[in-house]
Amino acid sequence: METVLELDNEEQITSGKTQEEGKEEDDLDLTAPTQALSERSTASAPQEPFLNQEASKLYPESYRLNSPGEIRLFSIAENFQRQYSYLYPDRKPLLLCPANECGVKKFVPTTLQPTPTIHPELYTWEGCASFVADFLSLEMLDPPVDLPRRLLSSASVLQSQSATSFEFATLLCSLLLAAHYDAYCVSGYAVRETCLLDQSLQECPLLGTEVKVSAKQITKYSLKAVREVKSRFLDNELKKKQDAEAALLQKHKLQESSEQRPADPLQGLRVHCWVLVLSGSRDVRKNFFIDGLTGNSYATDDDSFLGIESVWNNFNYFVNMQDCSRGCADTVYDLDDLHLWEPVLYGATSKKQLIRDVLKRKEAKEVEKEGEEEEVEKEELPPPRDFGMFTSWVSSISISKKDLETRWPGGQKATRYRKANLERFAPYVRPDGLATRLTTYRDLDCTEAVSVKESFQNRGDQLEQKEVSGADGSTTEHFRRGRRLQLLCESTSCSALVYCIVMRTRCFSFRSDLRQTDRECVMEFSDMRVDGLLRRVESSAEMTETFEGRKDFLRYRHVVFDQKNQLQIQKVVERFHRNGSTPANRDVAERVFLLAERRVEVTYHLEDFRFIPSKTSFIKPTESTEKEKAGLFGPDMASVFQVDPSKKPPHILPLYVMLQDLMKDEEKVILQIHESKKEVRGILACRRQEDTDIELVFSPWTTAGAARARLQRQERERLTAEEEKWLQEKEKDILAPFLQQLDGNKTLSGKDAKKLYQDCLEDFRKGLEKHCGLIQERYDKETQELQKEQQRYRKNQLTVTKEQEEEYQAYYAEKTFLIKVIKTRLNMHKKAAPQQLYHLDQKLKQDPRLSRHLL
Repeated sequence: METVLELDNEEQITSGKTQEEGKEEDDLDLTAPTQALSERSTASAPQEPFLNQEASKLYPESYRLNSPGEIRLFSIAENFQRQYSYLYPDRKPLLLCPANECGVKKFVPTTLQPTPTIHPELYTWEGCASFVADFLSLEMLDPPVDLPRRLLSSASVLQSQSATSFEFATLLCSLLLAAHYDAYCVSGYAVRETCLLDQSLQECPLLGTEVKVSAKQITKYSLKAVREVKSRFLDNELKKKQDAEAALLQKHKLQESSEQRPADPLQGLRVHCWVLVLSGSRDVRKNFFIDGLTGNSYATDDDSFLGIESVWNNFNYFVNMQDCSRGCADTVYDLDDLHLWEPVLYGATSKKQLIRDVLKRKEAKEVEKEGEEEEVEKEELPPPRDFGMFTSWVSSISISKKDLETRWPGGQKATRYRKANLERFAPYVRPDGLATRLTTYRDLDCTEAVSVKESFQNRGDQLEQKEVSGADGSTTEHFRRGRRLQLLCESTSCSALVYCIVMRTRCFSFRSDLRQTDRECVMEFSDMRVDGLLRRVESSAEMTETFEGRKDFLRYRHVVFDQKNQLQIQKVVERFHRNGSTPANRDVAERVFLLAERRVEVTYHLEDFRFIPSKTSFIKPTESTEKEKAGLFGPDMASVFQVDPSKKPPHILPLYVMLQDLMKDEEKVILQIHESKKEVRGILACRRQEDTDIELVFSPWTTAGAARARLQRQERERLTAEEEKWLQEKEKDILAPFLQQLDGNKTLSGKDAKKLYQDCLEDFRKGLEKHCGLIQERYDKETQELQKEQQRYRKNQLTVTKEQEEEYQAYYAEKTFLIKVIKTRLNMHKKAAPQQLYHLDQKLKQDPRLSRHLL
């Protein structure tokens, strides 16, 4: 099949046809069946506008009209469609010129609009694919075996957040082209699950994820790893067992899928659109597919894709001429091979050709800079292309930061997987900060829930993950760093409720019940605690604590409580690390306080070349009571075992001193145990309070956080303005300080009103007298200073120099003027004081709060 070349003159275009096309139609002698095929074509079928005339005016002119160049492209595509339908009547028509929002037909490559973005999340294909899959909701093709009648622009799709698979691929391809990937939209056929976005037979990506440890980089200076000795027979047996289990699991999955999924009657006919990324750019070493509906990547031979009709980018449109009876496994993606791919625009430029042109021009410039006289032949540069793609008619793609944060339509999206359902929420959409909820089920119909795993963001209590098990009703909670008391993990267990609080990567079950019996609490702490506590396991009958980094070398403590009275301690076991500064036969390794038996047992660390440790056992003497005296310590109350028989046994006095120290340590240990139980109760109460009052932490770097901060700032400004206004009103109110003395009573009695009247006048009179006294005091002070200076001058008048006399004259003039001003102010104040007092009296009598009581 020959492609259509560039038309000679645009003036020859009449009614969408050219003279050449007319000749070709006459030569081909298109009969009625061929015309029917042409009418069936999507590109040439008559389209009605999807918007009314008033709504169409809201779009740019490029949406509503076709430029002469676009008319030219449309004519070429129409002629190509007619020849294609005539030569390949068994193949479906191509998607060449679908209608846009305004009902105007546009050439498909011009719908792609590569627009650079400022968001780092969209710099890679993973980020682009994830955003498109999350941001848009699928609109099914109707019927599913035909190409869509319209193809909306990416700008409109971003506004509506609803798109077909073709619009998914168009938006994704535009983003990838802007990120400098060699991407193409692919029109072809796929299986039912891919076309309908049915992932109910696929494993959820959040299930069974394992942390991949990166391989350690080996250099020539690295130490060679020690060869691990293994049994080949055991390895083969283990591999056979694993292969058998995997085969059995795959068989069960196939049986379940065959039972649930009947055969698709439209197998191989369902139309689908996805994205092809070719190798050679952005370090892409191998071609791969991207399904815009899921955002996942697939190999080009994946069974989900059954065939390819055509591919296109923003430069050209290519028709696949290869056999796809075996799917896409044997497809070769060399678009420059005209035997495999037929271009609509023959001789048009491409991205690879543009790169080659740029490289050749750079080489030519480098040759000129080197000063070589040889002239660069123009034949080496690529000749001008016969036809070039026109600028896209689509408006620039605008993705805001809010779109990236909101992500899903309406802020949430649910996806069903095999025996699982995944719900995702945008930040701050849920009041509890819920980000994802993964529910796993026992059956494929998703009727019997097994577990619910929830993840949270921006929680004030640092809650990060919660998992609820349907089998025993247990709940597991994980937290980030930042908990109080340096808590890393808290866990309590019983038959009713399970909690787990994890601050790092470790996870432990935490179970609690309203009953106090059969309750177990496990907590882990960071190494920032002063007491060195790392882990605590507390139940109704026992408590175990693990320590690290203590000065007394304590590393373990186990407590046994009475079954009837949980506050009564029966036994305490403590173990210690080795203290190198103390001999082994005197360094305590373990000590046991048997409170119920009134005994203390001490075990020391092993000595060198010894297999049995030394031990000492004590029986505590009885304590004094009202009826009996305290018991005496005797030799029969201490038992000493020494490994070295040559050493003399200790005397009674050192043993008694040791027992006294042990009894003091026992009292301290008992106090510490009670403090530990109190701390456990406090942590549990704190968790209950945090679950009741959930607070979210709004980050100012997010749109929601910025909006909230703006509202809070406006509210603070409003409250500040109101407070300032209230203070100003209070300052103007002369009765405000006197009303505060009445304990805030709003209604005034006659007695109180008269008292307020008299107190206010008296206070104002005292203020006038005080002010008058201050002025008089200042007048007397300045007068006395002037008199002292006059006396000093008269006394030394005969010996005064001319400069000193001038200084005195200046000082005298300044002081005289100041005294005159003060005297004037004093006279003015004495004259104005009665008038001010009179005005205040009239103001108080006219005050509505006092007037009715003073008349």
